[in-house]
Amino acid sequence: MVVTLNPKESNHATYQTLDELVTALSEEERTTYSNIFHSIKIPNSTFEPCSSWSNSRYTRNCLAENEKFELILLCWEEGQKTPIHDHGGEECWVKVIEGELRETHYKYNEDGELKTGKTAVSKTDDISYMIDFMGFHSLENISDGRAMSLHLYAKPIRNCKIFDDKSGQFVRKDMNYCTVAK
Repeated sequence: MVVTLNPKESNHATYQTLDELVTALSEEERTTYSNIFHSIKIPNSTFEPCSSWSNSRYTRNCLAENEKFELILLCWEEGQKTPIHDHGGEECWVKVIEGELRETHYKYNEDGELKTGKTAVSKTDDISYMIDFMGFHSLENISDGRAMSLHLYAKPIRNCKIFDDKSGQFVRKDMNYCTVAK
């Protein structure tokens, strides 16, 4: 789901640095995270020093993490894709910093089969939202080059379920970071 915010609907300031964003998320309640995330106006160049890249898989770069939230920069080479996954019961907002991502939703049908649901494309500055009751999803970089996306999880996700193509079942996966900001 791509959400656009009417500026008149937000009572929050505009967050122009990572420090401002992390401070706001640390001081505010979870119920305000959506408004905060929609108020981000951080220049793309800010994320370059936090980025890491791999030809074999997208990277997960932790920008901030505490008991309340987790803020991660994902760096995608062309064509890289997440497995189908849930979020361990936590809310997730995704803001595309650069490039285009295709999000595909999945749900079990009445026969217990995992089926593809809706698909949406998010472009630079678009924000999507996901929580487990909506089903499972996967993200894919469909840009003609690299992409970056900022992921906010309301509470850190230590593990989640991912779909294993070989077994045709979901398996639990412990989450880790490729880099951690200092």
